[in-house]
Formats: sequence, C-alpha cells, structure tokens
Amino acid sequence: MSVNVAEVFGQDVFNEAVMKERLPEVTYKQMVKLMNEGGEVTLELADIVAKAMKEWAIEKGATHYTHIFQPYIVSIGAEKHDSFADIPKGGKIENCFSGKDLMMGEPDASSFPSGGLRATCAARGYTAWDVGSPAYVKDGILCIPTAFCSYTGESLDTKTPLLKACDAVSKAGVRFVKMFGNTDAKRVSSYVGPEQEYFIVNREKYLERPDLIYAGRTLFGAPAPKGQEMEDQYFGPLKTKIADFMADVDEQLWKLGITVKTQHNEVAPGQHEIAPIFAPADAALDSNFLVMDVLKSTATKHGLACLLHEKPFAGVNGSGKHNNWSLGTDNGVNLFKPGKEPNKNLQFLCVLACLMEAVNKHALLLRAAASNTGNDHRLGANEAPPAIISIYMGDQLGEIVDAIVAGVPFDQLPCAEVGTLDLGVSTLPVLPKDPTDRNRTSPFAFTGNRFEFRMVASSVSIGDANTVMNSMMAESFNKACDALEGAEDFEKAAIDYIYKTMKENKNIVFNGNGYSDEWVEEAAKRGLPNVKSIVDAIPAYTDESSIEMFEKLGVMTKRELEARREIKLEEYAGLINIEARTMIDMAAKLYIPSVIAYVNSVASSMSTVKNAYAQADTTAQQTILVKASSLLADTQQALDNLKAATDAAESAKDFHEKVLPAMAALRTPVDELETIVDSEYWPVPTYGQMMFEV
Repeated sequence: MSVNVAEVFGQDVFNEAVMKERLPEVTYKQMVKLMNEGGEVTLELADIVAKAMKEWAIEKGATHYTHIFQPYIVSIGAEKHDSFADIPKGGKIENCFSGKDLMMGEPDASSFPSGGLRATCAARGYTAWDVGSPAYVKDGILCIPTAFCSYTGESLDTKTPLLKACDAVSKAGVRFVKMFGNTDAKRVSSYVGPEQEYFIVNREKYLERPDLIYAGRTLFGAPAPKGQEMEDQYFGPLKTKIADFMADVDEQLWKLGITVKTQHNEVAPGQHEIAPIFAPADAALDSNFLVMDVLKSTATKHGLACLLHEKPFAGVNGSGKHNNWSLGTDNGVNLFKPGKEPNKNLQFLCVLACLMEAVNKHALLLRAAASNTGNDHRLGANEAPPAIISIYMGDQLGEIVDAIVAGVPFDQLPCAEVGTLDLGVSTLPVLPKDPTDRNRTSPFAFTGNRFEFRMVASSVSIGDANTVMNSMMAESFNKACDALEGAEDFEKAAIDYIYKTMKENKNIVFNGNGYSDEWVEEAAKRGLPNVKSIVDAIPAYTDESSIEMFEKLGVMTKRELEARREIKLEEYAGLINIEARTMIDMAAKLYIPSVIAYVNSVASSMSTVKNAYAQADTTAQQTILVKASSLLADTQQALDNLKAATDAAESAKDFHEKVLPAMAALRTPVDELETIVDSEYWPVPTYGQMMFEV
C-alpha cells in the first residue's frame, strides 16, 4: 500500500504545527522559544499546554499517558501508563491531565540499575518533561519524552547528561565563534543522524533458539554453506516480506515525525539498515529509541523477529549504529564545514585542532561510551572499526594537517581541488566529487561536513557517545577561548594555537587501512590505546581527566560517573552470566541428548547391517560413530568446565577472563557436531535456516 509521506508525516506528534493551531498565540510563542533556547517552564504554561495536549491526544484515541524515559543501559525506553480518568463525581467521570502531570512523574527509581545511587528503601525517582522533544501518541498512549533522576537529583538515564552536555557545548561554542566574528550566534546545537543496523529472522525459528531469546545472539552455530562471501546481499533487491515489513516501519515512523530517509540490505545475509535525517541530539536520542522499538514490534506483527544485538551470528558481519555528528550555530554556520578553501578557513582549522585534541585526550572514554558487551564481538573483526580510536581526515584535510604539522607557513598551506568525476560516457553526467573518500575502517571519520563515529553499538542508546563528544568539544573550545580571547593580534594567536595543537595531537590522525596489522603496530608506537574489551575501557569513566571535564562542565558529578562505571561492570557480568547459563542449559538439555540419540541410531544401524550381512562395509558408520562420540565426550567435559567457571565467577573481570574462554571451549565441539549429526536429530534451526529462510 503506497503512502504519501507529506500527508502522514507527524500526524501523531504534538509538534509546532499542532501547537500553533491549538495553543493561544502567546503560549505558542513561549513554547517555541523554550524549545529553541531553553528557559523556565512554569506551571501556568504547563497547564495550558496540558489541556490542549490532552484534547488532541483523546481525539487521536488515547486513553492513557506516560512519561517515556530511558534508564541507564536499558535498550528500550521505560514507561508507566496512567489513564486520563479522574475521580468519579455524581456517577460520571472526566478526563483529567494537568500541567503537573505533564511536567513531572514519579516512577520507582530503586529497581533500575543505579550503581549504588539508589537502594530498595530509597525508591522515589522523578521524570521531568523534555520540552525540546515533542510528545506523540502511540498505540493509544500519549507519550511524553522526559529525563529521569533520583530523589537526590542524580541522573539515572542517558538523556539528562546529554542535555547538559548539549548546553555545555552550546555555551562554549558561542564563546568560540564570537572570537571569529560571529557575534549574532546565540546557540550552538549538536545534530545527530544515527544509522541503525539490524537483522531480521523468521519468528518461528527465533522461538526455537533459546540463545536468541535469552541472550539476543546465537551462542552455538556452525557456518552455513553460504555466508556473505559473494556480497550479493549488500544493496540487493528486497525480499517481498522484508519490503512489506520496511514499508510498515516507514509509515509508522513518519506518523511519529521521524525522518527516516534510507533503507537497504546490509552485507550479511538477513541484515539491513535504516537511517534518518539529522535532528537535534536529544530529539535524535528519543527517535532512535522509537526506531528500535518500532523495528521490534513491527517484526513481530509480520511473523518476524528483529535482532539488534551487535553479533547475532558468528562468521558474518555484526551490526553497529553509525553516529553522524555535527555542530551548528543558530544562524546557519556548520562548524564542521570546511568551505571551498579550508586551508584559509581559520575558524574551521581551529575547530579541527580542538577536535583532534579532544579525541586524543578522551579516546578511551569514547571507546567505553560507544560500546557494550556485544560490541566486543564486533570491533576490529574486519567488519567494523578497530578498537583503536583514530580520526580519518581524508585527502584534502589530511594534506592540510600534514602541512601544518610539518610547519608549512599558513599562507602556503596546500588545498587540493576537489574537482569533478568524468566517467567518459556522453550520456552520463559529470559528477561533482566530495572533498574526501569514505573510510569504513576508521572509527571517527570526516565525511564532508560532519564526523561519523562508526564504533557505536547497534543496541545501545546514542546518549553516552554524544554526551562524551559534546562534552569533550566544550572542554576543548573553552581551552582555546582561554588561550585566545583578548589576544592583541587574534589572527596570529589563532594560527599559532592551531599549529601547536595539531602538532601535539598529530598521533590521533590516521588516513590508512584500520584493518591492517601494520596499523596495530603503528598505533602502539604512537601510544594509542588498543583496548579490546569493554571491561578494560569502563574505568575511563572515573579517570581523573573524565571527572575533571564532566564536573567542570556541570554534566556529571564524580558520584554519577562512579555509578556508571559500576552499572556497566555489573551489566557485563550479568549478561555473560546469562549467556553462560543459557549455553549450559542448551548443551545439557538439547545438544547432548540429541547427539546421544543420533549416536545410538548410528550404532543400531551398524548392528542391523552386520546382522543382515556380516561382510558388509560399515566403515562410514564407524567413522561417524567414533567422531561423534569423541566430540560428545569433549562437549560434556567443556560443559562441566563452564559450569565450574560460571559458579566461581564474581566480577566482570572473572567473566571476561575465565567464563568467556570456557564458553568458547563448549561451543567448538557442539558446532563441529552440527556438521556431522543428521538434520533430523539437530534440535535447533541452523544458521542457513535462520539467515536465508525469511
């Protein structure tokens, strides 16, 4: 069924157009100013907005409202539904929704991960209306995006620190651009466009895989005869069932005001991608949660299952969330746009120097913020950026940075012309070339007018990564301003600052192949961290440099950072524990009994054949019997070892160093058995069935 995007877009959103129609003019203007500039939200204003919002939502079929919030490390937003029903009077009931109901809610704050910030006996928490992210109606519920904090004010979500980081980079950014003559700018905003990768499988087969249900990824599975080696899945034609699913997803997201623009098959069988147009960071955060939610719920409706895990299938590419990030002023200046002559663009080169310094200083923090337990299976596996943080500049900017590092005078800096691409066919147009090629092996790549942080895990909130990026840029902007404000000769001082900063941070720039062994060696020589497990990256949250940055900017306190470190370590231990116990359960109750049944059938076959004809050649059966029996014994031994390791593990480090290797040791014989055992006996769907039979 075809859909006119212009007609359905935003129809379920309490957006500016709806507010202009339903709010008094004065209130509407107040709301627009609050959305664009921030400020105090009064109860009087909230009462007026709540009345209009309630009437609009009821017309849309809503019976309840909820404050949508995003508890830390929870992959889909949390919600508690309250009906509009008020206390009955005279046998009649009215719909009630006040400004107070709109402004704040009170969910239980003790049951979410808090890293020690909350105890069961200290349950009160608050949700606070985020004016910058519009309310919407979904499935008969008025959904109000909010921030989530404890009774004592600490943030318990991914949104609150992001909002504070956005304010910090705005304040520092305005200060920065004013030095370069932009005195009209009142705000610098962070914009994000997260590309979301995911897998789709048949739901019936999904429900036959306990590992997918409990862990989100396959813990066992031999490679299918065909994987992604032919690359015929990438950008290939959509299967009918997938096309119908995607069309449904698009329509739902358009109605919710989410500007999904691109969809296509990814490189692995069964893998796909959806991408939106850029939006302000906090709205992009809420939108991405909705995208993940709609993908999963719509897949179920179509008899499918959506897998958001970073590595649902071994041996083929996993999924990421490419975080396209930019900074722009409210008077239309993109701080990451080099212009036609970047070698002469003093402000841009200073921004670039600040970015180099920020990424170099906080590389390990970026690594931690972009990752989760599942991402450890993906980073550096020739399918995603390596765990080493570096910046890709491309040819044009790379040439300029190299010249600055080499000390070439400012007025002699090179700037390669971008030019055009003539394909030599008269019926084809001459194409304008971009300033740089794309480098998919770089975790932090310049792509023309933005930077693409490719390391972010597919199932996580984009809040952490963008909180770090905006905070580190705010810190670096402030440092530049402290050095340059009041300079007698500002242009000379700015040039000197660019040269000094780029030279000091030249080691973070790498324009080559991030997958190569040579880069690993080179990165080590440069002193760049190569942290392969998130367990070793998580402590970066409480490094002295991280605490100093976040506290100085007012983004997070030391206590909040310590809580995040503990939450992430507990999450890692908890998830690996679930995976290990799922493997134990599957091996003991599915694989071992099935293999025993198969071995018995082979032995019975040999006996039957020999009884019928004593001279019959049963070498094939004997070979299978010996091999399967040996692997069965290996499986039992590995199962016992995994049980012992899991029972003894007490910390994230234990699970990483002892339980994970034991899990791999159990998987090896089971996966080999899958290649031997008759499919009639194999207890779960195989990789080939999961990835190709949709």
